[in-house]
Parts: sequence; structure tokens; C-alpha cells
Amino acid sequence: MSKTYESQGARLSYEEIGSGVPILFLHPTPLDHTYWLPSLKGIGIGEYRSILPDFRAHGASELGDDLPIGGFSRVPDAPVLSIGQLASDVLALMDELEIGEAVFAGCSIGGYVMLDLWRRAPMRMRGLVFVCSKAQPDAEANLVKRVETINRLRREGTAGVFDGNAQTLIGASTRARRPEVVSELRARMTLMPEAVVAVQAGLATRPNSVSDIAEIDAPVLAICGGEDPGITEAEMRAFEAAPGGCEFHLLPDAGHFAAYEQPETVAAIMRPWLAQFEF
Repeated sequence: MSKTYESQGARLSYEEIGSGVPILFLHPTPLDHTYWLPSLKGIGIGEYRSILPDFRAHGASELGDDLPIGGFSRVPDAPVLSIGQLASDVLALMDELEIGEAVFAGCSIGGYVMLDLWRRAPMRMRGLVFVCSKAQPDAEANLVKRVETINRLRREGTAGVFDGNAQTLIGASTRARRPEVVSELRARMTLMPEAVVAVQAGLATRPNSVSDIAEIDAPVLAICGGEDPGITEAEMRAFEAAPGGCEFHLLPDAGHFAAYEQPETVAAIMRPWLAQFEF
């Protein structure tokens, strides 16, 4: 059952399952916390204290009022839902639940939030799982695409953008073998247009976190989708420089939403890696 908490003027939603070592599962955009549920079955529901928040504007969480304007210079009138704001919300949830430290797993924007958390509160992070995420900032081509996406959202709404996301971010192999995944994930893309604009602006303005990898002395697990159109194997292998050690896995036939596309495989990778943690 979903629960709520308050963070900086917004009522945010989360789900909590099981007990034991706390793991915060941070979902990709434009999905919600249910992205992680298929993988939890293989990891072991009940064996860990799994905490699955919905980011602001995602799932049952509010966007909140008065987002800052002007942070994304290429679209100066766009509201910005920053990675830092999402990280603050996660810290507020940990405080609400009286969790001092936890293991974290994040896909895409979830991984970007984890990197911000590491800069701000590394003592609260015992381990980091990055799925289809990276430390590098947007390249020029990505920035151009985000501007195009914002303009399209404002003209046409979310339908076309979300339809495109479902067809391009989900791996070609998954679309061929398990076509039902497309409709399942498309149904979970429920953000309002201005919220997607704010998320796009936040992604565009996220910092370069490559240098931070050299400071990550907690264990890292990196899982890369070989059919991910936006994040390459080379980009994710940068995590192998983490001094705490990095276990890297490439899933050749998975796309950007790898943990939903191949939940059994991702769970089989995560389960033995998680066994090292005892609080």
C-alpha cells in the first residue's frame, strides 16, 4: 500500500515492502515506482526493506508549486525540476523513515539522483546499483533533442512523445519477443506536459559527475542495456574507476528500461551482489 510524506511543499508517494537491509529503488522517467516491482520478485520480496518512492510529478506524487524558472538557458521560460530537488526529496524520505544509511538502486534519472546524493551525503550510501545510467552530462545532440522535445510537448501534449519513448527506449529485442511490455510501460507514462517540460529541463542542466566516480568508495554494480539508444557501454564502464570496486554487466538484448524488460536477469545479478550487505 502506498504511503505519503511531505518534502518542500509537495506531498510525495512511496511504497515500502519487507524488512531488513534498506534498499531505495529509484525509477526512471517518465515511469513510476512500479518499474522495479518485477525485479523485486527475483531479488526476494520481504528479504530486504525495499523502499520505492515516486519522484515528484511521477506516479502518485505531486509536482509542487513554484519550481524555479530560467535555469535552462536554451528554454529560459521552462520550469526546472532539478536533480538536486529530487535528491532532497529522497533525503527527506530517509529522514521520515529514520533510515541512516541504505543501499541504492537507480535507473536512468534514478542514477543521476544517486550521484547527487553521493556528493551531498556519501555516509548514507552503503552501495550503489546503476542500471542504464551514467555520470556524463548531456552532449550537444542531447541538449538539442531536449529543446525539441519541450517545444513538441507544448504544442502537442504528451501522447506523441510518450508513444515515441515506448518504441525507442524499450529494446528492439524486447519489442519483438515481449510486445506486451510496450503497452505496459506506456500505460505508466502519466506525467502532465508541464511536468515533463520541467523534467527535461532538469536533465539538461544536471552536472558532470564523472570526477565524482573517483570518490565512490562504496561498492558499485553497473548494469548496461546493449540496446539502450541513449547510454552506451563505454559511458557506463566509467563506473569501473570507482575505488570501492565496480561489478559490470552488459545485457546485449535489453534497452533503456532493462530492469523491467529482463527482471529475472537483473534480479539474478543483483541478488548475490546484495548479499554482501549486513547492517
